[in-house]
Amino acid sequence: MRTALRIALVDDQALIRAGLRALLQQQGIDIVFEAADGAALLEQLARQPVQVVVSDIRMPGMDGIETVRQLRARGDSTPCLLLTTFDEADLLLQATAAGAQGFLLKDADPADLLDAIERLAAGHSLLQPVSTEAVRQRYRYHADSAPKALFSAKEVAVLRLMAGGYSNREIAASLFLAEGTVKNYVSVILEKLDTRDRTRAVLKAITLQII
Repeated sequence: MRTALRIALVDDQALIRAGLRALLQQQGIDIVFEAADGAALLEQLARQPVQVVVSDIRMPGMDGIETVRQLRARGDSTPCLLLTTFDEADLLLQATAAGAQGFLLKDADPADLLDAIERLAAGHSLLQPVSTEAVRQRYRYHADSAPKALFSAKEVAVLRLMAGGYSNREIAASLFLAEGTVKNYVSVILEKLDTRDRTRAVLKAITLQII
């Protein structure tokens, strides 16, 4: 029997926290503590460490993005999953820059929420579930941001899986490729997008409507 994942829930609405708590406990998740805002989370997390923080992105006072920023500033690397709505997708870049590892729509299926928490706890990221259209509208195409070369269908497929937070091994299994081949694809993708890390590559690919 696997050990229950330990998480913290952060939302200013008590009813939403109660619903999430009931849902996650049914999935075998251990809710270590709950907080109504970012400040309360920071205070409690110092005493009660968890494996993943699940937080609303919009809260009065200290919101989800500022909470993540302050966690990282004090050296706390606890993975943070931010719950969003479609019209908040333009916050994706801000939240990623602050150090958030995952984003999920509030109306996601319970299985998707559990999968997201498990992925973050395992060290992966999760960017795919948010709507990308608002990001594209806000960060429109600029000629000086254009990729250095066109992308092949296989490279786009790899990019889409990168956006879902999949590791090279998982991408290889999904596309029936050798892990070394996927590593080469990722290197080419980073080069074409002129980025040094996977997260920025995915965000740039969304902005340029490559994925």
